Formats: sequence, structure tokens, C-alpha cells
Amino acid sequence: MNLDFAQMVPYIPFMLQGIWVTLKFVFFAIILGAILGTLLALCKISHIKILRWLADAYTSVFRGTPLILQLMIIYYAIPQLTGYDIDAFLAAILAFGLNSSAYISEIIRAGIQAVDKGQMEAAHALGIPYRQMMKDIILPQALKNILPALMNEFITLTKESAIVSTIGYLDLMRRAQVVGADLFRNFEPLLFVGVIYWCLVMGLTVIGRMFERRLKKSD
Repeated sequence: MNLDFAQMVPYIPFMLQGIWVTLKFVFFAIILGAILGTLLALCKISHIKILRWLADAYTSVFRGTPLILQLMIIYYAIPQLTGYDIDAFLAAILAFGLNSSAYISEIIRAGIQAVDKGQMEAAHALGIPYRQMMKDIILPQALKNILPALMNEFITLTKESAIVSTIGYLDLMRRAQVVGADLFRNFEPLLFVGVIYWCLVMGLTVIGRMFERRLKKSD
């Protein structure tokens, strides 16, 4: 096998910087996705028909089209219409956050509907306002049921973050491509960042299990 990792050693700090670059936009995308996904889930269970229709239409569009297409539209097509360029970092946050919110909304909706209807009926009987009921009673119970699915979505988002390399954003994948082009050797840098992605995913998996155990102890 024609492998030589020694040539890659001087480039290791450059590639390691990609961890922070990747995690930074993934973190903001997760926050955007979680907030918007929660709002969409509440719209989907709302008694207002137009809100349900809009939330379902949003989910249909973002789940029915490729993520890379959404990223390209935000980064390349929208500036064509508006005349203003979008920073690669902002485009990555918007594309991944908007896409993730569609999936998170379905996860949260399923979690809310899995909560015993008697909880809502009791809250209504006690005169608890809808917003307070959702915040203090329904959503905390739903979170315990959907945490594994949410963590799986976050893990998927972290792995799919490599797609942003297509718009030149210097994440882990893009840095591996830069090093490969400089050395005319692609296997070593790609294998190196592959190990980093695996470590990130394993770290998220451990964190998710810790949260699950903590929630079980609070029952």
C-alpha cells in the first residue's frame, strides 16, 4: 500500500482547526433547528388550520428536497435574486438549521402526541394557560421520550456538515481536500478527518446517553 502519513504531519494543525470551524456552525444550526422545529411542532398540533397547513408545507419542502440543493439555493441562487452575497458561514447555518427544523418538528410533534391526553385535560380543568401547560407540563414529558431521536438528528447533522465543503467553507472536509490537493495524496488526509468525525459522533453519543440517564433518574 502506497501510504505515507509523514508528509501529512505539518498539515495536522491546519486540519485540527477545522474541528472548531465545523462545530461552530453546527452548534448554531442546531439551535436554529431546535427553536424553529419546536414552533413548527406547536403549529402542527394547533387548532388553527392555516398554521397546520403552513407547517406541513414547510416540512414537505425541506424533507422532500436534498440538503445540498437547499445549501446551493441559499448560497448561490438567493444572492442572484437579491444582489447581496451571503457569507458561507451564514449560508451553512441557514441551510442546515432550516433543514433540521423540519425533522425536529416531526420528532417533537410525535413526542407531544405520545404524552397521555389526560395530562392536557387535567391542565385545562385546572385553568392552566396553554403556553404554561406546554412549557411546564407537556414539553418536559415529551423531551424524555424524544431525546434519543433528537440526539440522532444532531449526530446526523454533524456528519452531513461535510456538505458545506461544496461552497468553499473551510470545515474539516474542505481542509482535507486542500491538503490532498497540496500533497497530491488524498487517502491520508481523508482518513484523518474520517477519524475526527467518528470521534465527534462518539462524543455526541456519550453525551446523549448521559442526558438519558439523568432524565431517567429524575422520574
